Amino acid sequence: MSAASGGSAQGAVRRLIVFILLFVLVTIAAVGVSGLLDRAFDVDRTLAGSGTAELALQLAFALIAGPLAALLWWGAWRRLDAPGERGSIAWPLYLAAMTTVSLIVATTSIAVSIATLVDGRWSAGGLAIGLVWALVWLWHRWMLRHPAKGPTRMSTVPLVIGAAYGLVVGASGAVSALAAVFDAAIRGASETVLVGRDSWAQAAVDALVWAAIGFAVWWWHWFRDGVRRIPTGFAAVALVVVGVLGGGAAMLGGIGTVVFVGLRLAFDPSEPASAILIPLGTAIAAAGVGSLVWLLHARIAAAHSEGTRRAAVLVMSGLGLIAAASGIGVVVNALLAELSSPLASSGNRALLLGGLSAIVVGGPIWWLNWRPAHRPDPAEAVDVGRRVYLVAVFGASAVVAIITLLVVGYRVFEFVLDPGTGFALVDRIRAPLGLLVATALVFAYHFAVWRRDRAMISETGVSAERRIGRIVLVASGDTEAAERAIAAATGARVVVWRRRDGGREDGVDVEAPGPDAAVVLAALEGVTAERVLVLVGPGDRVEAVPLVD
Repeated sequence: MSAASGGSAQGAVRRLIVFILLFVLVTIAAVGVSGLLDRAFDVDRTLAGSGTAELALQLAFALIAGPLAALLWWGAWRRLDAPGERGSIAWPLYLAAMTTVSLIVATTSIAVSIATLVDGRWSAGGLAIGLVWALVWLWHRWMLRHPAKGPTRMSTVPLVIGAAYGLVVGASGAVSALAAVFDAAIRGASETVLVGRDSWAQAAVDALVWAAIGFAVWWWHWFRDGVRRIPTGFAAVALVVVGVLGGGAAMLGGIGTVVFVGLRLAFDPSEPASAILIPLGTAIAAAGVGSLVWLLHARIAAAHSEGTRRAAVLVMSGLGLIAAASGIGVVVNALLAELSSPLASSGNRALLLGGLSAIVVGGPIWWLNWRPAHRPDPAEAVDVGRRVYLVAVFGASAVVAIITLLVVGYRVFEFVLDPGTGFALVDRIRAPLGLLVATALVFAYHFAVWRRDRAMISETGVSAERRIGRIVLVASGDTEAAERAIAAATGARVVVWRRRDGGREDGVDVEAPGPDAAVVLAALEGVTAERVLVLVGPGDRVEAVPLVD
C-alpha cells in the first residue's frame, strides 16, 4: 500500500513539474516567435537591423525554447492515453491557465493593433503578438476538446473563464464608447467648449473595437461552447458573480450617479451646470449596459437550480444594502458637517445629496430582493445561502463597527489631549461616526433576523443539512439534459465521468443513449450524502452509491 501511495505521489509531482515547465517553455517560445514576426511585419527595418541583442534574445527564445516545448509536449501527450494521466488534476489546470493567458494576450494585442490602425498608425508588434498567441489559444482549445485525450476533470473551467473575460471586456468597451458619445452630446447641450472636437469620436471608435472583440469572445463561449447550459458549481459562481453582481453593481452605480447629478442640478447651485454634468455621460452608459448584463444573467440564474436563483437574489440584496448603508453614513456625516461648519454649506449640501442618492437607489433594491416585511417559512429559513448571507452581513458590519468605534475613540482622545490643533471635535469624528451609525443599524437588524430564523428552525425541527452535495454521474451518450434536470431537482453539483465501454453491450457496438433523468432521480430518492456516485449502464442499470467523506 505504501509503495502504491508513493508511486501515486511521485506521479502527481512529476505531472505537476512537467506541465509547469511546459507552460514556461510555451510562453517563452511564443514571446520569441512574436518578436521575430514583429520584425518581419515591420517594413521600416530589416530582420537583422537595429537591436542586435534583442534579436539574439528572440532567436534564443524561439529556436531553443520552441523545440524543447515541442519535445516536452510530445512526451506528455503520448502519456495521456493512460487513464491516470488524463484524469490528473495537473492536466486541466495547465490547459485552463494556458488557454486563459493566451486568450487575454491575443485579444488585448489584436484590439490595440486594430485601434492604432483606426488612428492611422501601424502596430506591427501588436498584430504579431496577437496572431502568435491566437494560434497558441487554438492549439490548446483543440487539446481541451480532444475526444480521446482531453481532460476528464474541470474540462469546462476554461470555457467559463473565457466567457466571463469576454463579457467584462465587451461591457467595459461598450460603457466607454457610449460614455464618449453621451459626454459629447451633454457638453454640446450645455454649450461648453470641446478640446479637440473630434477626440470624442476617436475615443468612441477605439472603445467600440474593444467592445466588439470582447462580445465576440463572450458570444463564442456562451453560445457555441454552451457555457450558459453548464450545470457545474464553478459556472454558477461565475454566472452570479460576473453577470449578476458585476452587472448589478454597474447598473446601481450608474443610476445612483444619475440621481445625484439630478439632485445637484435642482438643489445645489454652488457650481455651474457644466461642472455638475461631467459624470453624467459615463453614468448613463454604465446604467444602460449594466442593466442589460444584469437582466440577461438574472433570467438565466432564475432558470438554474434553486440555489443559484437564491444566490442571485441575495447578491442584489447585498448590493442594495451596501448602497443604502453607505448613504446613511454619508447623510449622518453631512448633517454633522452642517452643524459644525455651516459656512461650508455648498460642500455639505453636495455630500448630503450624494448620501440621499445612495439611499434612494439602494433602499428599494434591498427591499424588493430581501423583502423584510415577508416572514420566511422554515424551508426558506433553513436555506444555506440565506444563513451564510446573514452571518456574513452582520459579521462584516460588526468588524467595521468595531474599527470605526476605535477611530472615533482615537479622535476623541486626540482632541482631549491636544485641543489646539484647529479642528473641532465634530469635524474629527463625523466621517467615522456616520459609518458607525450605518454599520450598527445593519448589524442590529441582521443579527435579529438570524436569531429569529434560528428560533424558527429549532421550533419546527427542520434539518439544515443538505441532502446531497455533489453527484458524480458515470454515463455515456448525451448527458446534458440529464445534468440540468438533476442539478435543478437536487441542487447538487453534477460532475460527469464518461464510460469507456459506453457504446458496447455484450461485445457488440451499439448507439449509446443518454441517461434518463427521471430514472436517475428515482435512484437518488432517499439518498443522503455529501458525495454520491451514480452508475448508469450497461443497459437499464442505474445505481446510486453514497460515498464516505
